[in-house]
Amino acid sequence: MADSMVASFWGPVTSTTELCEENYAHSSYIAEFYNTISNAPCVLLALIGLVNAFRQGFEKRFSVLHISNMILAIGSMIFHATLQHVLQQSDETPMVWEILLYMYVLYSPDWHYRSTMPTFLFLYGAAFAVVHFFARFQVVFKLHYIGLCLLCIPRMYKYYIQTKDVAAKRLAKLWVLTLTLGTLCWLVDRICCKKLSHWYVNPQGHAWWHVLMGLNSYYANTFLMFCRAQQRGWEPRITHLLGFLPYVKVQKPEKRE
Repeated sequence: MADSMVASFWGPVTSTTELCEENYAHSSYIAEFYNTISNAPCVLLALIGLVNAFRQGFEKRFSVLHISNMILAIGSMIFHATLQHVLQQSDETPMVWEILLYMYVLYSPDWHYRSTMPTFLFLYGAAFAVVHFFARFQVVFKLHYIGLCLLCIPRMYKYYIQTKDVAAKRLAKLWVLTLTLGTLCWLVDRICCKKLSHWYVNPQGHAWWHVLMGLNSYYANTFLMFCRAQQRGWEPRITHLLGFLPYVKVQKPEKRE
């Protein structure tokens, strides 16, 4: 839990977000140990997705999407390690940028004016970053982020009902499952923090939120890559890395000379 009187290598805690983990319990260099290291799987999953996007020749938007997942995880890691307000932006602002990227990936295939959407989303993201840096709002930030997420759901559902492949549909279901479980972990960590703090073992709900949202992003990206490959006639199929981690493999039509 954040405490403005706690000092460490990074100085006094200045973040506006209080989380249910004892500060500097394991190291004077890491404020929230579990909330920090729980971002590592997110970075690894994003890296795997990025490599696959390159290897399969997907459009740059998917590479940027995986990179944004990686940046978000690293930013979150930095914030939870320091609990500094200026670095809180490295966690929260990329969350909004990432959702704006999802909106572009989801809606751009049917958007007839190619330059308007990326221009608007870029300016919106830049304006948000400036406003959020100077205004320390918490509730408004959460409501704003939830609103952007809700704008993505109808399009994801449309892709789901248009997809006939069972393995691809399973990815969409895993996306919903990890989102639901992650949200429950986040809510329990926030609402029941006082009770959890007195338990012999803290279940670290926020750390589980990180892990589940890393999986959530990976499943979402893989599903969207499958849908895009279908749109381009690349004959995609879902296969598994090491027998358990799904990824998209495509068979592009041969070019006629």
